[in-house]
Amino acid sequence: MKKYKVGYTAGVFDLFHVGHLNLLERCKEMCDVLIVGVCDDNYVTEIKKKTPVIPEQDRLRILNALKCVDRAELVDWEITNDKMLALERFGFDVLFSGDDWKGTERYNKTEAQFAPLGVSIEYLPYTQGVSTTDIKNKMK
Repeated sequence: MKKYKVGYTAGVFDLFHVGHLNLLERCKEMCDVLIVGVCDDNYVTEIKKKTPVIPEQDRLRILNALKCVDRAELVDWEITNDKMLALERFGFDVLFSGDDWKGTERYNKTEAQFAPLGVSIEYLPYTQGVSTTDIKNKMK
């Protein structure tokens, strides 16, 4: 039996690589159902100030094809920014996030909001040595 019933994580997942796969497989190991929010193109261009290489519909299709992902859906800036909105939409009992967010003001607030609801946050390490930015730089 897995630790959680429904898990949620979100990201851009542009230029899908082994680091993305490692993250999603770790998430799935801990929950029965894994839902992945795929940040829409507007979020990537407006908030991250980057242009996605892979369009949102293609990134969504890639994520939905993975056996470790039960469902992937596009998410906008509001859902990405406000984890309570994500919780309302997806009804998860655990949020998976990169360990670089642990202890930040944003995630301390989210932990405080989730605690009375019985929702957990699991912080997972990034795969060292691979990132979308590194791949883009190598391609230049």
